[in-house]
Amino acid sequence: MSNTKTLDPSQSTRALYGAELRHRRERAGLTQEELGAAMFISGAYVGMLEVGVRRMQPEFARMADQVLDADGFFTRNLEAARKSPYEHHFADVVEFEGLALTIKDWAPILVPGLLQTAGYTRAVVRAYDPVLTEDVVEERVSARKARAHIFGDPRRPRYWAVLDEMVLRRPVGGPAVMAEQLRHIAAMMRRHRIIVHVLPLAEGANAGMTGMFKLMTFEDAPPLVYSDAAETGRLQDDPAVVTRSTLTYDLLGGAALSPGASLDLIEQAAKEYEDAHRSRSEDRDLA
Repeated sequence: MSNTKTLDPSQSTRALYGAELRHRRERAGLTQEELGAAMFISGAYVGMLEVGVRRMQPEFARMADQVLDADGFFTRNLEAARKSPYEHHFADVVEFEGLALTIKDWAPILVPGLLQTAGYTRAVVRAYDPVLTEDVVEERVSARKARAHIFGDPRRPRYWAVLDEMVLRRPVGGPAVMAEQLRHIAAMMRRHRIIVHVLPLAEGANAGMTGMFKLMTFEDAPPLVYSDAAETGRLQDDPAVVTRSTLTYDLLGGAALSPGASLDLIEQAAKEYEDAHRSRSEDRDLA
């Protein structure tokens, strides 16, 4: 695990928890393989727990307490290690985004969260729950915006997205919000920080009609696929699921426009929204 990008213990309770596991293991004079054997898991899995790449399960916490004579530390602090500003089913996904070598998003309905502007996110959150207080809305906007810190590293993750053209055409938040959102995506593409393909509506039926998903790969850990649904989501490392999702993503990419043609379409749509916003503003001024 020495070359694996790790979570910062000062910013992640899971990483802090993993650092304590490493400290107590080393104090007990055990290797990762030896601790893993005692916990009925692999030494590599112990390494993933120590750097925060994998989440401690309750049964592992109990065994770690017993093997390391930790006086219940890992069991007591298990919930603290899972604390997150994100929904329970999505908290792991956010941490894995920060560790990923590559991320591939298929977005059939909305702009992927990693690419959303504050205005776009605000409109999505408000549409999902119209009676939320402003404070809660802004907390959710800030939490989603914070995920984009991963783009601060120019080298990783390598990010791809395939957007259904409907994502460009659905006026989330109105013309001004959509213009800003699409200009943001276009700017990231022009900086060569992300790769985006648009799947034209003319393609009709497509491989991704089952819904959105996210593929993530890592240097020293198995790839993961996350699929989303209302109020829930599934994060899986089953090789068969990852293989099928990879094939689906490849089929979508093969049917989509090239990055250059996609950029042209995104900027054209942004201009149309800007023109619509300008026209509305002029109408209001004349009224």
